[in-house]
Amino acid sequence: MKPLACMLAAAALLPALARAQSAAPDDPATADASPSSTEQGQTPLDEAFVPRDRAAWIRETRRQAWKDTAFDVQARTFYLDRDKYDDSQSTAWALGGSAGFKTGYFRERFAFGATGYTSQRLYGPDDKDGTLLLKPGQEGYTVLGEAYGEFLINDDTRLKLGRFGIDTPYVNRNDARMTPNTFQALTVQGVYGGDGGAPQWKFGAGYFDKIKERNADSFVSMARDAGAPSWVDRGVYTLGANYTRDRLSAGAIYYHSNDIISIFYTEAKYAFPLGDTAKLNLALQYSDQDSAGDNLLRGDEFSARQWGGKLELGYKGALFTTGYTRASGGTNMQNPWSGYPGYTSVQVEDFNRNGEGAWLLRAAYNVQSVKGLSFYALYVDGSDPDALTDYAKDEYNLNAQWTAADGPLKGLMMRVRYAHVSQKGPQTSDLDDLRLLVYYDPPGL
Repeated sequence: MKPLACMLAAAALLPALARAQSAAPDDPATADASPSSTEQGQTPLDEAFVPRDRAAWIRETRRQAWKDTAFDVQARTFYLDRDKYDDSQSTAWALGGSAGFKTGYFRERFAFGATGYTSQRLYGPDDKDGTLLLKPGQEGYTVLGEAYGEFLINDDTRLKLGRFGIDTPYVNRNDARMTPNTFQALTVQGVYGGDGGAPQWKFGAGYFDKIKERNADSFVSMARDAGAPSWVDRGVYTLGANYTRDRLSAGAIYYHSNDIISIFYTEAKYAFPLGDTAKLNLALQYSDQDSAGDNLLRGDEFSARQWGGKLELGYKGALFTTGYTRASGGTNMQNPWSGYPGYTSVQVEDFNRNGEGAWLLRAAYNVQSVKGLSFYALYVDGSDPDALTDYAKDEYNLNAQWTAADGPLKGLMMRVRYAHVSQKGPQTSDLDDLRLLVYYDPPGL
């Protein structure tokens, strides 16, 4: 059977597998968890720096070292088939995953960890490269992506040094393929307050020297990864914080790479109560990007900005979202190191070109009668950018996902994603993107 047929057959079993699971009490982490409109690979600012659960954060810092060493193993298989605007095709099917560990804290002060990643080709014609599931040339790879030490300054503050993954709006794992981005960095992250409903501050600062892209087996300079010439070697300084009180969340983060680029990002969210079964959330974001120093990224000065708003209405297991973004400033926005945080950045397109405005409509539903089964569909309508050679685009996305939270298949996740993009001129051209994913995290490790 051909690889695509195999994967489609597996996807077709998804509803049947879900029905085969025995009924279980409601689990807020799975079936009855509120849907989210955040795209895979993105990191909202209020989820940056440290976990939302401060109590869990403190418990982790107090673990015994060897006794509480935690192991993590995940198996993945991923099929991606993309028919592009120029009628060329990118296709691959990969098998791989990760295996790693993190110790507890020695003398309640120091821990260390490591994670290895691999992605190996099951199917991938040489003339259909470009899926980012494998290295260029459709080659498999294996890499030690994480090797780090973590120092506990106090219960609320940690210093981390080495190679590891991290999540902020513009520097993040972007974990939407076989393996995530990881970074060679020094960071300090912490949380203050939040006990008993008190206001909470989360903060982070660091220096990122190198990045291992998600389909790479080596680390390169952050400047080179952003697009600077191969002889340029620059890192990225970051500083940010987020404030949460009751239903309000607001924060900002700044990234600076000498002679490369400066990026400022801010985001605010507010939740309006609508009773026990409904919620209304308003979110606003703003990004500002400028060339820095000797302009080594592009050879000249540039400036770009984008603002956006998003309104979400949640009712029981459903979430309805509308959003708008607008880019301006003379050049296209950039996402030099990770997934792009814009509210209209979806499966294929980011809708962040200079002069481009985009509307998003999205509907998601967590099926109440089948635990772990969820769906969403979205549509983004983009306008013509300012550049005469760029044209308006529309994108449709469909997503179905099932996660086994209980029973013999606990730890299994299956996802089917499909995107269709239509470019409106000078001659109408289309792009189709199909993704079939299976993840398995063995429980009990």
